[in-house]
Amino acid sequence: MKKILVVSFISVGYFLNAQSLSNSPYAVYGIGDVKYDNTIETSSMGGISTAFISDFTSNFNFGNPANNSNFELTSIKLEATNENNYFKTDYNNTKSTKHSTYLSNISIAFPISSKVKMGLLYQPYSSKSYEIIHTETIKDPMTEQETIYGNKFKGSGTLNTAQAAISYKVNSNFSVGARANFYFGNLYDLNEFTASNAELINGYETKNSIKNFNFTLGSSYQSIDRNDHKLTIGATATFGNTSNMTTEYVNSTYYYSDVDVKANESIIEKRSTSSNNLLPLQASVGVGYGSENQWFVSGQIDYKKGESVSYFGNSFDFKDSYRISAGGWYLPNYNNFRSYFSRVIYRYGAFYEKGSIELAGNSINKFGISAGVMLPFKNSNISRMSGLEIGVELGKRGTLKDNLINQNFFNVKVGFNFADRWFRKQLYN
Repeated sequence: MKKILVVSFISVGYFLNAQSLSNSPYAVYGIGDVKYDNTIETSSMGGISTAFISDFTSNFNFGNPANNSNFELTSIKLEATNENNYFKTDYNNTKSTKHSTYLSNISIAFPISSKVKMGLLYQPYSSKSYEIIHTETIKDPMTEQETIYGNKFKGSGTLNTAQAAISYKVNSNFSVGARANFYFGNLYDLNEFTASNAELINGYETKNSIKNFNFTLGSSYQSIDRNDHKLTIGATATFGNTSNMTTEYVNSTYYYSDVDVKANESIIEKRSTSSNNLLPLQASVGVGYGSENQWFVSGQIDYKKGESVSYFGNSFDFKDSYRISAGGWYLPNYNNFRSYFSRVIYRYGAFYEKGSIELAGNSINKFGISAGVMLPFKNSNISRMSGLEIGVELGKRGTLKDNLINQNFFNVKVGFNFADRWFRKQLYN
């Protein structure tokens, strides 16, 4: 069984890299629609991770790699997300719906010693998967002739991230950690313009090939009183950006001889640029309080510095952004084996994010609520908390002002956490 799980962990990475993710039309800007955190445990609690140290031995925290002092088992996680997006704009009273299901996270974590813990993770970081067509009919007042003008915006591609995290427990209260982050993928944008009385199409094409590396440092402090109440303080910073993002921009005219086959292409302008500010400074601070194996609540503030990204031959400036998250979990009674639902972990959370995109003077902000459960397997106990993870997110992004787009979303996440004392030699048969 354990060998099958390891093979599945390796092979599933191919499908994660090849899949197509749904997202909003705002993905047209920059590196696409960023998936804030794809782990069910974190997203079900509104996104808190900086001051969250799990009370149980089977959950590895990648958000703040310092928060793994209780982790003792080998854990393999496989998770999938179903996104449901509902869009509306006052422009021509347009509405649309978009759905997608994809593998959102695979990870393996294991203890190296009582003080040192390590984890490996692979998940999509951002994506582009949109196609927008806009037509407008204009009548010439002199000739009364009508001309139809059309714009088509299309984007595709996924930016993935592979992470390696390590945690070190300095003493009973203080821990530190580090995480190396490697981002890789290709993102593609196309803007086409044509008219009913024109023979050719004018296309603006942008291709981004990305290989980016940075690292995250984390620290945490936790004190426990005589009543088993815990106070946790955590902080992280992501920096040391080393990027190799090559952007190829082509402005040309052509027509289609077949589907997606360009003919008679004439290059108007072509250039290539490179940048190293794709993923700038990020920082997070959090504080949490709870009771051992019973409940926990936390608040967190995340900050991300704005950056400039090439877009259709021009530079698009992203603003500084921040995110406020609050959430926690509740476990009724893990010793009550007569009632299964008393041993279920219930999670809850909410968040507000001031977006980095600003259009027509409007910030594209996002807010939502979340909830989830961890349903333990039948033979799972407090020291081997394995089970089925389920999480949901409900929220809103964008605005209807100035003919912009309002996005409502409902996301469902399902995954498994297989945790046990694997890959260790038995002293006695």
